[in-house]
Amino acid sequence: MNQDPVNRDLDVVHRQLGRRPRATRAVAHRCPCGNPDVVETAPRLSDGTPFPTLYYLTCPHATAACSRLESAGLMRAMQDRLSTDPELAQAYRTAHEDYLTRRAAIAEVPEIDGVSAGGMPTRVKCLHVHLGHALAAGPGVNPFGDEVLEAIGPWWEGGPCVPRETPG
Repeated sequence: MNQDPVNRDLDVVHRQLGRRPRATRAVAHRCPCGNPDVVETAPRLSDGTPFPTLYYLTCPHATAACSRLESAGLMRAMQDRLSTDPELAQAYRTAHEDYLTRRAAIAEVPEIDGVSAGGMPTRVKCLHVHLGHALAAGPGVNPFGDEVLEAIGPWWEGGPCVPRETPG
C-alpha cells in the first residue's frame, strides 16, 4: 500500500523517537540519508500546552552525539565563553531573536513570550536544541549550533538511524 510522504515521514519520526511525535508541523531538516532529523513543532500542543521547542532533533545518531558532547562538558565550556566573548554573546542573542521570530510567524503564545530554547540568550543548556536550530535555519544563525554540528561530524555515515521504507 502506498503511503503519502507526510505519513511516511511521521512514521520515520515515530520510529526514531519510539513514540508518536507531538504537534509536528513539518520536516525542518533532512539528514543526508534522506530521513527527517529535525521536525518543526507547533508552539502549542493539541491540549493547549505551550511548547517552546520549535525545532526538535529526532535522529537518534545525532541526539546521541549531542549527549556525548554534553557529558564531555561542552556546554560548560560554551557557557564560559559566552560570559567572556561579547561578539559571541551578541551572536547568541541574535540566534535567540531568530528563534522567537520563526516561532511567532507560526503562532503567538503569550505564556512563552520571550522564551526561546536551549537557555538562549544567556545560558547554554541543551545542545540538541542548538543543533536542531542550526540544521533548520542553516549555517551562521546559531553559533553554538554550528559548533555542535562541526563537533559531531557526519553522524549519518554508519547508515540511516531507521530504515526508510520504499513506497510501494
